[in-house]
Amino acid sequence: MEDTGGKVYRLGVMGGTFDPIHYGHLVAAETARIEFRLRQVLFVPTGNPPHKQEKKISPGELRFEMVRRAVADNPNFSLSRLEIERQGPSYTIDTLRILRKDHPESDLYFITGTDALREIFFWHEAAEILKLTNFVAVSRPGYEARDFLEQARKEHPEAQGRISLLEVPALAISSTDVRARVGRGQSIRYLLPEAVRRFIEEKALYRMT
Repeated sequence: MEDTGGKVYRLGVMGGTFDPIHYGHLVAAETARIEFRLRQVLFVPTGNPPHKQEKKISPGELRFEMVRRAVADNPNFSLSRLEIERQGPSYTIDTLRILRKDHPESDLYFITGTDALREIFFWHEAAEILKLTNFVAVSRPGYEARDFLEQARKEHPEAQGRISLLEVPALAISSTDVRARVGRGQSIRYLLPEAVRRFIEEKALYRMT
């Protein structure tokens, strides 16, 4: 949908634990912004992800600060404390409802990895999620996701026209690999913004104990 007199515009929403945020996230957000003509991409660090209850993640304030430093130099990126400050599990449906209320003039485009999108139909209130947002499924070149998209469209008619595929080369980088490299004492330079690398070093994040 094109902008119409400033009344309707496309808002990208990029959620995730960002533990830590890296260039894969940033390139995906910027590529989606350009390809889908998004006026802005809002980064929403997850507060208490229900699907990662068994995994140890860094405190929300530290992850928020890493994202803040990573997006500071891009006027097309913004940052929300919505999930960091909300108590209880961070369900996507709750976040989207708030964003829909706060941005009634916008069409939402939720940017997420293809792997995460495969689980969308099992998310809390999945049917409602599909009514509130469009999905940009990000994958790296050579990673076949079209079969899944076709299956999703057939099995879930409500997803028709709501899911688009976007290939991004930098997705070969992962937060898991960054944490592992730090734990092994290896360099993470050029995998993420220098301001984030320095913050990780300053706070001694991801070091093996």
